[in-house]
Amino acid sequence: MKLSTRSPAATAQRLSSHVEDLLACRRCPGMLAPVVSGGPVVSPIMLVGQAPGDKEPKLGRPFAWTAGKTLFRWFHEASGMTETEFRSSIYMAAVCRCFPGKKPTGGDRVPADQEIANCAHWLDREIEILRPKLILPVGKLAIAQFLPATRLDEIIGRQFSGSRHGQSFDLIPLPHPSGASPWHRVEPGKSLLQEALRRVAAHPAFREARRIQRGRAERGSATPSGVTRSVAKEPG
Repeated sequence: MKLSTRSPAATAQRLSSHVEDLLACRRCPGMLAPVVSGGPVVSPIMLVGQAPGDKEPKLGRPFAWTAGKTLFRWFHEASGMTETEFRSSIYMAAVCRCFPGKKPTGGDRVPADQEIANCAHWLDREIEILRPKLILPVGKLAIAQFLPATRLDEIIGRQFSGSRHGQSFDLIPLPHPSGASPWHRVEPGKSLLQEALRRVAAHPAFREARRIQRGRAERGSATPSGVTRSVAKEPG
């Protein structure tokens, strides 16, 4: 079957199978299992974070703690989208899907280059399956997977054209919502963040994701067609 004629049901089934494989991954001995996944949400948008913190594996979903509260508040203030709506309408990925552990000096360890390379397979596969129209990389590590390294004030608030694994898409980078970083709370970061969120809310893919989510809600389920309930019913 050609990719251009792939049915929504086939995409949902492929994504569901992919997430099952992802959850079983143990490629990196230095990473702390389990794998954290937001579930097989078929969407025209992918959000790509950096790596889970120590709370996410216990709670079973990405951005489940303090940084997540900030992230979902940003989207709610910019578009009215709630956390529940976000999780059921946007596919949540990451550069690395397991908690890297703590540094001896405190704070979360930055994943090693080999760990990032090991996990790139999953991200490439998701891009191939979903063929997203918009990708939202969150934080410097995620942004670096799509754009050359540079200062945040040179890329936040702008939209880029990107490509990876044979697919083309728009990119709107976002700063990391960590409380440890003041960048998004002071100028120019504060204004640039608002411009980035305005661009996201105005993007056709965001409006499409909202329409899809509302259609699922009207049918009485946030689960895409063909997705197993056992994965889709994660908390949050």
